[in-house]
Parts: sequence; C-alpha cells; structure tokens
Amino acid sequence: MKKTLAALALLSALVLTGCNTIQGVGRDITATGEFLEDLVS
Repeated sequence: MKKTLAALALLSALVLTGCNTIQGVGRDITATGEFLEDLVS
C-alpha cells in the first residue's frame, strides 16, 4: 500500500511539473489512468 501511494505521489508531481499545454495535460491524465489500471490489475 505504501509503495502504491509513493508511486501515485511521484506520478502526481511529475504530471504537475511536466505538462505545459492543455494537450499535454490530456496525455498526462491518460498515462496516469493507464498506469493506475496496470497497478490494480
């Protein structure tokens, strides 16, 4: 559980610092969703 929370926190930080445009935000959200799906399954 702690690893999942740490990964989510790290991913959130990367998303917030890495997206410069609306298009970039969409790609980051999609990547985050896919990452979380992989964690759950």
